[in-house]
Amino acid sequence: MKHKLSITIDEETLYQIRDAMRSKTFRNKSHFFEVAATRLITEVTTK
Repeated sequence: MKHKLSITIDEETLYQIRDAMRSKTFRNKSHFFEVAATRLITEVTTK
């Protein structure tokens, strides 16, 4: 089940996300944040 969120990010961060999305690695911004959150959680919990 997916849940809708609203976030606020710095303009420069948004530009970097848009640049990353041009690589076609991410389907959309939601996919980008889902992948980023999963990687961060994995990193934090495996220390």
